[in-house]
Amino acid sequence: MREDTVDGSVRPARRLDPEARREQIVAAAVCYFAEVGLGGTTRDLARRAGITQALLYRYFASKDELVEAVYQRIFLGRLKPHWANELRDRSVPIESRMLRFYRDYATIFTYEWIRIFMWAGLAGQKLNQRYMGRVTTQLLGPLREEIAADGRYRAPAMEELWALHGGVVYLGIRRHIYRLPTPEDDGPVVEANVARFLAGLLSKKTPPDPIRRDMRPAERAEAPNGARRKCGAAKRAEARAGD
Repeated sequence: MREDTVDGSVRPARRLDPEARREQIVAAAVCYFAEVGLGGTTRDLARRAGITQALLYRYFASKDELVEAVYQRIFLGRLKPHWANELRDRSVPIESRMLRFYRDYATIFTYEWIRIFMWAGLAGQKLNQRYMGRVTTQLLGPLREEIAADGRYRAPAMEELWALHGGVVYLGIRRHIYRLPTPEDDGPVVEANVARFLAGLLSKKTPPDPIRRDMRPAERAEAPNGARRKCGAAKRAEARAGD
């Protein structure tokens, strides 16, 4: 076997034990798929890794199997087991638990993580859904329970939790997809996001619908939903017509 060098010449590929060779292929696949997307070919990947395509298939029977190894490495491998336990540790205030978790979680959004996640979504892969399902059950579900158990906050809807979570992920998207300037230290941004999120949960009552505020209680009870939404505007229109 031979591998290309920077100057275009070739040299024999180094002999590696099976575990090291598999590691080399997965590491090369992470870099390759982050750059070109999951539509990239194993032939091109093998060339970039300095091995033959036949050798690659000795370690991975199919491209799907290799993509699965990338998923395990780049996504599941970065979900730290202690996060769930720390989120459930009620000896620590919920605010501190959330800040500690999201500061740490924000560090996983590397160039490879963000770009492969975006490419997978565009390619219709199930990687995103599987990862988000894992995040829901292992992290966001327990976090919702802990916020509610605190007693000072109402239990957030899962959509509210995903909005908070997505705001942290968006730092990585701006940095690695849009190539926009982002803070060198994500900590202050994370702290501000968590503070705003918790402040919105302090009220245990659902805010009133501003469109229905001018209706009398009897009207709200009797009017169908559509009529309720239009009632305020209709009244104002009738008032103008009467003038």
